[in-house]
Amino acid sequence: MSTDLQPAVAGLEPLIGNWTIEVPMAPPGVRATGSFEPLLGGAFVLQRVQVPDPFPSAHCVLAPNEDGAGYTQHYFDSRGVVRVYAMTFENGVWTLERTKPDFTPLSFAQRYRGTFTDDGNAIEGAWESRGEGADWELDFELTYRRA
Repeated sequence: MSTDLQPAVAGLEPLIGNWTIEVPMAPPGVRATGSFEPLLGGAFVLQRVQVPDPFPSAHCVLAPNEDGAGYTQHYFDSRGVVRVYAMTFENGVWTLERTKPDFTPLSFAQRYRGTFTDDGNAIEGAWESRGEGADWELDFELTYRRA
């Protein structure tokens, strides 16, 4: 796949495209979709997630860190929630982590770890959360499948 991503975000190319999103804990028939596309001349990547109510839909901007080590996901959702996640994308593994307050107070920490399947057509992962001083616990599984 060829995209117009600038070098600082070129490593995110495997994400580019349209996806269906599976969340096993969602009621049957709930269909979520997502997409990743170059933004502002390929300097950033825009992630869109569409989910029926009562679940939040979201727009995220994926930006390279100035030091070249990883990325930052700027998250905005239909509830009015704004968060910032530290992000890495290496060797087919996508991680997002929020462990300190940002625009929203931190009542719990969150992290997502998703691994690309060998054919690159799915990202299988899960969100975890933890309260202060507690261990990470499964919040929910979440799988992206290329549409």
